[in-house]
Amino acid sequence: MKSILTINPGSTTTKVAVFHDERAVKEISLSHDLEELKQYEDISDQKPMRERAIVAWLTNEGVSLTDLDIIISRGGLVRPIPTGTYEVTDQMIEDLRVGYSGIHASNLGAQIAQDLARRAGIRAYITDPVACDEMDDVARISGLPELTRRSNAHYLNIKAVGRRVCQEKGLDPLKDNLIICHLGGGISVVPSRAGRIVDSNNANEGGPFSPERAGTLPVADLVRLAFSGSFTEKELLKQIIGRGGLMGYLGTNDGRRVEERIAAGDAQAALIYEAMGYQIAKEVGACAAVLCGEVRAIILTGGLAYSKALTEEIRRRTSFIAPLFVEPGEDEMKALAEAGLRILMHEEEAKDYDKEALQR
Repeated sequence: MKSILTINPGSTTTKVAVFHDERAVKEISLSHDLEELKQYEDISDQKPMRERAIVAWLTNEGVSLTDLDIIISRGGLVRPIPTGTYEVTDQMIEDLRVGYSGIHASNLGAQIAQDLARRAGIRAYITDPVACDEMDDVARISGLPELTRRSNAHYLNIKAVGRRVCQEKGLDPLKDNLIICHLGGGISVVPSRAGRIVDSNNANEGGPFSPERAGTLPVADLVRLAFSGSFTEKELLKQIIGRGGLMGYLGTNDGRRVEERIAAGDAQAALIYEAMGYQIAKEVGACAAVLCGEVRAIILTGGLAYSKALTEEIRRRTSFIAPLFVEPGEDEMKALAEAGLRILMHEEEAKDYDKEALQR
């Protein structure tokens, strides 16, 4: 039996779990008071506070750091790298500390994991961070030389669910082509060609609108809106990422509330919800074109995949492409533990972050 500690920092929480092999035996979501967080000028300054909270919880649960075989964390905004599991290095820590690809609470994960692993005399890892990038060069062309299309997707859940469904359905994730859709607060739709995610809609900036994000917008109208004087740059970005999508149209980011309104006869809610399914299906069709029509399966995952109305709308429009499988929800902690176990069991070799990141 292998003992694995998983860490997943969010903006106001740090999720922590202890797994014995693939089974979670202890888990908690440690909450951090907003007022306390405000005293830290930089996210990296939060590390000691969050680390102390983790150690205190482990101690209270009777878990010693020396009991652990491996520590694996959600990956933050590292340099663009291929998907996979990476041992934490000093270069990675520096990139996360300075925010090489951006500032986010997830940047703390590897920093905390490295500290705890050194105290335990074991190794620390991250797996499938948001900043992964396996896009084909042709997919990077935007149409405007000054702008380059960038990769940004829910890689951790996408890769974990892809492996799980392939195992259940007798498919090979390293040979078969898949289209995987993560349907959450943000929506990622990606084509996976023989295990490599060769394109991405960039969940923050394009593709289908989601519960909180606007997705792809009419460019000229967006430019006019930006120069209208109605918004500052920060305000407009918040409209696009945070107040767009369902939130913008219907004032809620909860698909369950939308379905309740539809059941009560709200025609506008029905139209908007259908439009979201329509746009997701259209993105799936685009991914099928990327894969030249050679698609073995379409997989829907994430919180919105619990919505039968939404998943059936997507199925209705895409069933001609490939069989569609629904794997609702997301379990990032289990995905982390599975990655750690593959490393411990020598089923997968950890990648070299310094080599992969610095050669790009």
